[in-house]
Amino acid sequence: MRAIRRTAPDPDGLLDGIEIADHDAPPPPPGWTTVALKAASVNYSDLMALRGFGFDPSGPPRVLGSDGAGIDRDGNEVIVYPIVAAPGHGDPLHDPGLRMLSQGIDGTWAESVHVPSANLVPKPPELSWEQAACLGTAWLTAYRMLFGRADLKPGETVLVQGAGGGVPTALIRLGVAAGLRVWVAARDRERGRRAVDELGARAAFPAGTPVPEPVDAALDCVGAATLAHSLRSIRPGGRLVTAGAVTGATVELDLADLFVRSISVHGSAMGSPAELRRLARHCAATGAGPVIDGVWPLTGARPGLARALAGEGFGKIVLRCDR
Repeated sequence: MRAIRRTAPDPDGLLDGIEIADHDAPPPPPGWTTVALKAASVNYSDLMALRGFGFDPSGPPRVLGSDGAGIDRDGNEVIVYPIVAAPGHGDPLHDPGLRMLSQGIDGTWAESVHVPSANLVPKPPELSWEQAACLGTAWLTAYRMLFGRADLKPGETVLVQGAGGGVPTALIRLGVAAGLRVWVAARDRERGRRAVDELGARAAFPAGTPVPEPVDAALDCVGAATLAHSLRSIRPGGRLVTAGAVTGATVELDLADLFVRSISVHGSAMGSPAELRRLARHCAATGAGPVIDGVWPLTGARPGLARALAGEGFGKIVLRCDR
């Protein structure tokens, strides 16, 4: 099968460490199945993998990609859940031995992928292949942040840090569809405008500037550069949910500010297969599907990957695995 493989680390993100080549995958182990992939998407974790994160130079070339959707051996249209954990462990994210597709296991930037049978979630017919391929990581992360950790209800106000990446665009689309008043803090004025005009955010503000009134929750996957602004923006008794550290993972916190204002701080990471199933149904029912920046064929993926590495996209970059 054709696949995008990492052959060497490429810390500068120049795509010199990958190849698009024929890949001979071993047969799936017991309890696993094969999915003929229709589409896959690009996540921040994939960009880290492109730069060499988790690369074993002594091992074989590894197929990249964590998210995808396709057809299983029984002809069912499915979405791939990207975390491989021990059976019966409960929440897969709590398994210390978990692995993600492309990290020690061949991933989804290929014509097919082997995954545990339990990792398959039905694809609603209302979603395109491109949309379905975007749900497993960024959109699942946003879903748990909004409705699991922040426990937001219709009518509440939420501040989203960032406006154009996979998780922020998912937070905005899902939040608006759920009846939230969504505000956006954006470093790029044009992305802020698009978040309002195209995604339905109520307002966009320059990153770091005061918001008109305290919010019920702030959702932050940017990290060190924005966390202080997120905390300043929250009302007493409000919630902060953090799910990323793109700009750094180390921050200083004023603990007195947290306990005096009774602010709850929640860490969040992706979600479970059950949450992915609910997310897919939610997107189908509300029409709040993923925002697609562009689609490239698997064998011509380099321009799309370069766009992702440069941070130029608005929404998700998708690869068609059957082209």
